[in-house]
Amino acid sequence: MTQVRILVGLYTMKKIQATLIKNQVTSNSSEAHTLFQKSRFGEKSGQKILYSLAEAFFLLEENKIQITDYKDKPLSEKDILKKFTKLDKTFQTKYPVFKDLRKKSYIVKTALKFGADFRIYENGKFQSHSKWLCYATPENQSIKWQDFAAKNRVAHSSKKNLLIAILDQENQVSYYEVKWTRP
Repeated sequence: MTQVRILVGLYTMKKIQATLIKNQVTSNSSEAHTLFQKSRFGEKSGQKILYSLAEAFFLLEENKIQITDYKDKPLSEKDILKKFTKLDKTFQTKYPVFKDLRKKSYIVKTALKFGADFRIYENGKFQSHSKWLCYATPENQSIKWQDFAAKNRVAHSSKKNLLIAILDQENQVSYYEVKWTRP
């Protein structure tokens, strides 16, 4: 397999070699651990780094990762997008939000245990609690007031602000932050 090198900061780093098995993208390469330490991509699990689908696709678009199947066959970006969309029906709504936030230097993690799409950390503050719970939604989808209130209550009870990310047809994202205030 050819080794591709990319420039990261002032040093050269080999492209992360990762594997897609079922619904997880993992790597145990030193490059994966270095990027985790530097930019908080992925989650540590034993000796491996586990990537969310959005993290893996972002790194693929940034040419920092090579994803193979379980037989070590390289997957194309088109194949990966197809697989990720099959694994998560809302991937093409959530991914542009993830990408926009990462490009703005926020640390973005999954928020399944909160019933949200993402937890968002301010840049450089990963050790503290996330500031927002984010829900991504397409602009043509309505939300019931009861659902909005439930999302807001979960965010408030977990000491986070609610962030609604609305994706338009041109993949532009508008954000609406909701904070609880006392009268």
